[in-house]
Amino acid sequence: MFYLSSIIALFIVYLMLTANITLPNLVLGLLVATGITLLMPKDAPMLFRIDRLPRFLWTGMQYAFVVFKDVVLGGIATARLVLDPKLPLKSGIIAIPTGSKSELGTAISAHAITLSPGELVIEMDSDGIMYTHCLDVESTAVAADEAQAKRHKLLSSLFD
Repeated sequence: MFYLSSIIALFIVYLMLTANITLPNLVLGLLVATGITLLMPKDAPMLFRIDRLPRFLWTGMQYAFVVFKDVVLGGIATARLVLDPKLPLKSGIIAIPTGSKSELGTAISAHAITLSPGELVIEMDSDGIMYTHCLDVESTAVAADEAQAKRHKLLSSLFD
């Protein structure tokens, strides 16, 4: 069961990355997924079970939408700051707790914050606190808890 679910998951990821549904690519994708699965240790933890695949994909799409929205809104806010003649930067560093039990969830959450223009995770401690540099520390501090709670909810349903 481990091999089949891993092959299917890797095959789906391969097809999503290549976006090529031709017969030679399907065969190559199946070979690549099988090869990677055979190289994995048998006791490796599975990211998800095959019976949870629809929920995993739905939650993943919701998470991608949240990150996309944050990137677009962060880009607009950063453009406003940079284009303002007075350049009203209030940069600083804030601490954002991840609240995640999973290291993978913490890493993906830090990645999502760093993708957003105007914010950069510069350090993470062993307790899961992300120290984030912000161009506008006041507005980020107001929105950080709500945004992290939204990311944590989606990521915990994926990885915890």
